[in-house]
Amino acid sequence: MSTEHPSLAAGDAVPVPPHAPAAAAPARSGALLTAVLAIVALAALAMSVMLWQRLSNIQEQLARQSADAGAQATEARTLAREAQDQAREASARMSVMESRVAEVALQRSQLEELTQSLSRTRDENLIADVQASIALAQQQAELTGSLQPLVVAMKNAHQRVERAAQPRLAPVLRALEQDTETLERAKVTDTAGLLGRLDNLARQVDELALSNDVALASDMRPARPAARTGSDGASALPAWQAALQTLWSGVRDQALSLVRVSRVDRPDAVLLAPEQAWFLRQNLKLQLANARLSILARRLDNARTELAAAQRGFARYFDPNGRRSQGFLAALQQLQDNLHDTQIPRPVDTYSALATAAAGR
Repeated sequence: MSTEHPSLAAGDAVPVPPHAPAAAAPARSGALLTAVLAIVALAALAMSVMLWQRLSNIQEQLARQSADAGAQATEARTLAREAQDQAREASARMSVMESRVAEVALQRSQLEELTQSLSRTRDENLIADVQASIALAQQQAELTGSLQPLVVAMKNAHQRVERAAQPRLAPVLRALEQDTETLERAKVTDTAGLLGRLDNLARQVDELALSNDVALASDMRPARPAARTGSDGASALPAWQAALQTLWSGVRDQALSLVRVSRVDRPDAVLLAPEQAWFLRQNLKLQLANARLSILARRLDNARTELAAAQRGFARYFDPNGRRSQGFLAALQQLQDNLHDTQIPRPVDTYSALATAAAGR
């Protein structure tokens, strides 16, 4: 601190009281100056000491702060290094995870493609099987002349497609239902029934009577009158009279069997040799067999021709008056009436829907 008087300044002259002697004035001013200088020097020294102490404190504080900053910098570098290591590890782990995610995504896409491929392959195999089964049933129906194989194949195909439960096969289901209803309403020639009736006619040929067959005595005898019976149910004729009537009937039958008178309208049939009857029956059987083969081959015109020839041969060489003969002729005529050309309907809608599904549209 400065102890100078406030009214004095450096270089100013010390006032001399007017009552002091002139010789003491310079001495007093020098002493005072010296005191002032000493005081200023002490104050400057004190200030220097204080500044030095403050500077020392500041230096120590700076040293401590510098040491702390160095430690913190070292720690920060360590932490930064650790952070960098952790960042590198995290980056490596992230890279590994990304690669695994990419692998999983690739595997998932491959699995989806494989699933879709398997689904498409299954659907394609189902479509191919259904189409092949329907085509085979169509051929079988055309060969046999029956719609039953085709209807059964259509129903089985409908069940298989329905179990598949694929939305893109819905048009196939609708087409199968429509074609099945159309086939069930269609009417075609019953080939199996025609063949069965032809076989039955072929078995009857050996039992049919020819025009040149000699009538039996039992067939030519007149009808006997009904015997009169009494109220008690016994015969009204005596026993000896009944025996005599029976004897007379036997003699008459023998006499009638010796001579036969009939009208000959077809001399070639009546004069036919007995040993040729077997050939006539075999020829009729052969004509029926040819008609059967023609029906199996779906050649109905040839079948009609064979049946007409069989009918003409039967009318020419066989007796048309018998009950079996009349039934045989009626069966032949019914067969000819039932032989009408019918086209087996094709499931066009089903084939179109199957082709569209196979193309993937």
